[in-house]
Amino acid sequence: MSTCTVTNLPITANQNWRAVHNENGYHKVIKRLGSDILLYNIDTDHNISLESMDIDLLCSVLRDSNIEDKPICLVWDMKYISSISLNYKKQIADLIYNPRFTFGVVIFFNVEPEFLTMAETFAAMVPENLPVLIKENYTDAVNAALDWKKGLPVVEVFENKEEEKYELQKREFLATLGRISWLEMMDQTMDLPPKDDKMFPFFKAIENLQQDLRENLKEKEQELEQIAKESEKTLTEKNILLNAQKELYKKLKSQLEKEKSVLTARIATQEMELTRISTAIAEKTSALQELLNMISVLNIDQAQKSIMIAHCRKMIDTEMIEKRLNIELTTTDSEFLSRLQRKHPNLNQRELRICLLIKLNYNTKDIARSVGISTRGMESIRYRMHKKVGLLKHQSLKGYLTDLATPRN
Repeated sequence: MSTCTVTNLPITANQNWRAVHNENGYHKVIKRLGSDILLYNIDTDHNISLESMDIDLLCSVLRDSNIEDKPICLVWDMKYISSISLNYKKQIADLIYNPRFTFGVVIFFNVEPEFLTMAETFAAMVPENLPVLIKENYTDAVNAALDWKKGLPVVEVFENKEEEKYELQKREFLATLGRISWLEMMDQTMDLPPKDDKMFPFFKAIENLQQDLRENLKEKEQELEQIAKESEKTLTEKNILLNAQKELYKKLKSQLEKEKSVLTARIATQEMELTRISTAIAEKTSALQELLNMISVLNIDQAQKSIMIAHCRKMIDTEMIEKRLNIELTTTDSEFLSRLQRKHPNLNQRELRICLLIKLNYNTKDIARSVGISTRGMESIRYRMHKKVGLLKHQSLKGYLTDLATPRN
C-alpha cells in the first residue's frame, strides 16, 4: 500500500479495480485515497478516445470499499484522453439524469487542451447541486477533494462581475449544446442575451441550430411515415396477391383431384376391358393350340399338313402380338411386326406399338395420346427409336418402316 505525498493518506489498489481494454490500447484503473476518495485514471502512454463507460467497475469499487450509500468523491486524471465517443456521451448523460449512485463532487485534472471544452460541457450539464471542478494538477485536485469533505465551499470564485457573467453564459451555451448533441433535446428553451451583448450571436446560432434540427427531424419523421405507408401498401398488395394465389391453388387442386378421379375411373374401366381382351385372346390362343395339336396327328398329305400348321402358328403369333399391343391386327400388320421384331429385338413393346402406328400414318399427337404420353415426350421417343434402329440423320423413320412393311419377292 502506497501513501499520497500531498495528503499523507493511504492509497489502496486492488487487481479487481481495473478494466482491461487491450483492443483500444488502455486500461481503466480506480484506486482509493483514504477511506472514500476515488482516484480514476487511464493506464496508457498515448492519446486515446474513450468508447464506453465501465459502470460495473465503479460499482465493484464502491461495494468493496463499503461506501455504496455515501456520496462519491471522484478525482479523475484526464491525461491522454483526447476525445470520447457519442455512445460514451450518452452513457454519461444517463448517469447524470438516471443515477445508480450519488455523486458528491467530480474533479478533473491534467485535462488535455483538445478535451477541455468537452470537460466544461459535462460540468455545465450536471445538476446545480453537483459541483464539477477542473483543476490543473493532482495536488490542486486532491486538496479540493479534502475541502469538499470538510464542507468548505468548492465553487469557482470570479475576479469581477464581467468574468462571472461570461462564465455563466459560456456554461449555459455549452449545456444547451451538450443537451442538443448528447440527448437530442431540440425543444429546450433558453434565454437569449440582449442583442448588443457580445455573446448574442453564439446563442442565436444555437437557437437557429435547434430550429434547423427540428425541421430536419420533422422531415425525417415524414419520410419514415411515408416509407411506413408505402411499406404497408406494398404488404397489403402482397397479401392480396398471396390470397389470390392461394385461392387459385385451391381451385386448381380441386380441378386436378376431379380430373384424377375421372382418369382413375377410366383406367379402371380400361383395365377391365384389357382383362376381358386378354382372357379372350388367351382362350383363342388355347383353342388354336389345341387345333394345332389335332392337325399334327392327322393322317393327311404332309404338304397340306405343313400349310395348315404354319397358318395355325401364324394365327397364334398374331394373337400374342395383339395381346402385347392391345390393338386389332391385320395379317399384314402381324407380318410387319414379326419382321420388325426379328430385325430389331432391342425394341420394347411400346416402341413396337409406336412403329406400327407410324407405319399406319397416325400423326405424332394421336400416337402420343394412344400410348399415354405428351407430344413432346413422343418426339423424344421417336428420336431415340431413330437411333435404335440404326438410321442416319437424313433418313426418315416412317420411310424406313414403310419400306420394311413392303413384301419382298
